[in-house]
Amino acid sequence: MKLLQIPTPRKVLDRAELTDALAALVAEHGAAGARPRIVALLRAALDTGRAELARRLAEKPSAGHEITRGHAWLIDQLIRVVHDHVVEDVHPAPDRAPGERLTLIAVGGYGRAEMAPHSDVDLACITPGSKAPWCEQVIEALLYFLWDLGLKVGHSSRSLDEMVRMARADLTIRTALLEGRYLWGDEALYAEASQRFWAEVVPGSETRFVTEKLAERAARHKRMGNSRYVVEPNVKDGKGGLRDLQTLYWIGKYLHRVERAAELVDVGLLSSPEYRSFRRAEGFLLAVRCHLHTITGRAEDRLTFDQQREVAARMRFAERPGKSSVERFMQFYFLQARLVGHLTGVFLAHFDEGTAPRRPSRLLAALRRDGRQRADGYTVVNGRIAAPADDWFQGDPVRLLEIYAIAEREGLEIHPATTRMILRDAALIKGEVRRDPRANELFLAVLAGHNDPETVLRWMNEAGVFGRFVPDFGRVGAQMQFDMYHHYTVDEHTIRAIGLVSRIERGELEEDHPLASELIGRLTHRRVLYVATLLHDIAKGRDGDHSVLGAEVALRLCPRLGLDEVETQLVSWLVLHHLLMSHTAFKRDLTDPKTITDFVGVVQDAERLRQLLVLTVVDIRAVGPGIWNSWKRQLLGELHTLAEERMRGAPGKPGGQRVAAKQARVAQLLGDGAGVLEEIGDRFDDNYWIAEPEDIIALNLPHYAEAKRLQHALSIHAHYYAARGATLVTVIGDDHPGLFFRIAGAIHLSGGNVIDARIHTTRMGKAVDNFLVQDPLGSPFREPYQLQRLEEAIRDALAGRIDLPPQLARRPLARPRADSFHVHPQVAWDHAASDRFTVLEVSAADRPALLNRLARVLFEELLMVNSAHITHYGERAVDTFYVTDLTGAKLRNPERLAKIEKALLAAASQPVPV
Repeated sequence: MKLLQIPTPRKVLDRAELTDALAALVAEHGAAGARPRIVALLRAALDTGRAELARRLAEKPSAGHEITRGHAWLIDQLIRVVHDHVVEDVHPAPDRAPGERLTLIAVGGYGRAEMAPHSDVDLACITPGSKAPWCEQVIEALLYFLWDLGLKVGHSSRSLDEMVRMARADLTIRTALLEGRYLWGDEALYAEASQRFWAEVVPGSETRFVTEKLAERAARHKRMGNSRYVVEPNVKDGKGGLRDLQTLYWIGKYLHRVERAAELVDVGLLSSPEYRSFRRAEGFLLAVRCHLHTITGRAEDRLTFDQQREVAARMRFAERPGKSSVERFMQFYFLQARLVGHLTGVFLAHFDEGTAPRRPSRLLAALRRDGRQRADGYTVVNGRIAAPADDWFQGDPVRLLEIYAIAEREGLEIHPATTRMILRDAALIKGEVRRDPRANELFLAVLAGHNDPETVLRWMNEAGVFGRFVPDFGRVGAQMQFDMYHHYTVDEHTIRAIGLVSRIERGELEEDHPLASELIGRLTHRRVLYVATLLHDIAKGRDGDHSVLGAEVALRLCPRLGLDEVETQLVSWLVLHHLLMSHTAFKRDLTDPKTITDFVGVVQDAERLRQLLVLTVVDIRAVGPGIWNSWKRQLLGELHTLAEERMRGAPGKPGGQRVAAKQARVAQLLGDGAGVLEEIGDRFDDNYWIAEPEDIIALNLPHYAEAKRLQHALSIHAHYYAARGATLVTVIGDDHPGLFFRIAGAIHLSGGNVIDARIHTTRMGKAVDNFLVQDPLGSPFREPYQLQRLEEAIRDALAGRIDLPPQLARRPLARPRADSFHVHPQVAWDHAASDRFTVLEVSAADRPALLNRLARVLFEELLMVNSAHITHYGERAVDTFYVTDLTGAKLRNPERLAKIEKALLAAASQPVPV
């Protein structure tokens, strides 16, 4: 049997020398007496071998195949030494019976000779018949030695008949044996086991094996997030990972009995260029896995944020303008994952041809399932569109766009053989094709398609057509942003956002996005929205503001796509200002008239407002699961309504009239309890009436009246506030300095995050403070025990029964992964955003009780906080405060501003206690 070979093997382990040293120990102490020394000797050899392989990995950081093969070779040598010691010294049997034979087979990843430093050692121990006592003794002794070495061993012990019977019944066993490699022991028995596997297990089970492997692959993808672009991918089991390549090889080997992946070319399943791509991607992924195991000292396959930076450094990725080393590394990783998707998708689709359900096609609705039809010169088979000839795209490269336009229009899939041609011929898309009016018309037909542009654009992207036709989009292909906010690569985020636009337009998301669903049908320039969504992040990763640079790309690209001057200018404006609406809604006080005036001053007309609202919605939702919530929907809707009213030229009511109008609406909400307005309504000044929504006022007034009636010095109420997807916490009591930061600290101590706060003082000197609160995952507290815990924590904090600083210091960060990121705190002052207040914005790493720390600084610096607005962007938080000095004036003194800024930066930079 052919055994593994590696370069300069004796530097990893000298088996002859190790065998001699072991024999000397046995000679001196006997087999039993020498055992501890033998284990120590073997462990030292294992450590030395691993250290040498780690040195080679550091020297050649991308040599995945060489290093994994080296680790398999190292384990091979140790097992052979142990086996020989056991059969010669521990359980010698010079006159063995015919049934006392044993062969060791390396299976699974070990059988493929693909072992990372801490991979499992998968062994199959095969005997001719029912296990003889001698065989059982040898297997047991062998395993105990391997366990003593700290190896994680997956093992089975079976007779030949058991092996055949169990392999027929179990996919996992069948797959493991498929990788079987002779390791040591009886060679003739191994040959018999291999012959029986191929003669008795495989024949007749090929179709079932392929079907089960496809189902297994689909289930694994679903379990791992069903996207190869998740920002913390699993190198082994994730979509586009090593397991996908292995599935490809398993199926090829099972059907064609190939021994090496290179033989997939000989049997026609891969072309030579495809195999070279296979090999490069596999080598890179294996190297990444080896680095992960080396860094963590364990079998770790998840490329987490904290490991990404270290692996990038070990693999010698350098920074480039606008892109960090870790972002460049992860972009290369996702490009390899996409390449794996190409190979496995096309390869497996051949075997999936007649098994997977097809999406219905209008073109084929009246045809039999096995029928053929023509569509614009293409052949359509079973819902899949196919090129009629191998040189079809070479004859006219514009067809590389045409086929996707037809597929989107008719609801068809692309035939796997045609996808293969597209992958091969995508390089034909050059300047002449990009300038071709027909090609641009076809691309726009896909982008703004009425059926499923998201899916078809993803096919185009993974085939390389998208990035070649729009090179600026190709630059962000597989590009990640190294933060906890963005869940997907830039290209995947963009395609998902386009898909959301399409779904909103088709009326599928009316419940989630009622306003966007209403506005999208009123757009004057429909295709502008799709092009703006495509381009809004097109310039990420460049050296400069991606909004500004993206707007310049739009001015250059839109005319090429066939947009007129008005459409081009609108797309450019939307890209330039695509963050304006979210920043205004989430970080500014919408009750401040200046906020709306400034916003409308930039937006200027209703069409821009409608376009911007929909673009903002899909941009936020496409970031990842859990980012969009009803609080954001409410704030964006509020901003849109206020801006639309201002644009319509509705006459602005004087303060008194606005208060009277709101009081009338509150009276309607209170119904029979409206008498409370007469009783205490005059205690609240105009600022309160203008700032608070009617439904919150309708809650505040009865609570205030009840506290007054009962003469309660402190009244605390926590309610689930469905309209905002948050919990409303109202605190009514005697106003005193430091109230705000103490309440914020108590809320955090009870497990909540403040996302919005309004601070009021009545004409009677009573504080009425409203806080919107969510849990660390962005969900409201709604259970009675949660609401009670919030109220009790605030009550205890204000009564001095809790010493907040040490308690807060002991509270762990809800998202410990944030420690992997370095966020430099920043303070910005805006004196123009409000006529009455100075707007202070602090951006810092999200950490325990950040709001409490910042609010305490404001208290110590003698500032009055009118409102606070808190926004989370993964590991980063942005806290915005509307403040004045104690006289109610804006802050103007440069020296004082500098002093406050220094104190805020110190508080924001304070390390989290451990």
